[in-house]
Amino acid sequence: MNKDNSPPDEDFQIRCPRLGHQIVFSYCRVENEGLPCFKALDCWHQHFSVEEYFQKEITQDQWKKAFSRPTKNKMFSLLEMIEQTKKRMKEEEQ
Repeated sequence: MNKDNSPPDEDFQIRCPRLGHQIVFSYCRVENEGLPCFKALDCWHQHFSVEEYFQKEITQDQWKKAFSRPTKNKMFSLLEMIEQTKKRMKEEEQ
């Protein structure tokens, strides 16, 4: 694959670690409510200069919203999901 700053054609797909199936870059470009997926830099860096591409295509504010968000560690995320499930189950019992 060419390491320029142009995304690959629509016929080129990679496996999405979040969705678990093949995906095209155009999906990753707008997956996050019109912003890039927070994993787009990690997933696409070996296929083209994705960081350069986004630096030209989106504003600094959009960059911050998409890529500079604090990440939760896995344990915290699991505990949060357990609490949400408990709350939902309790509400459904009532």
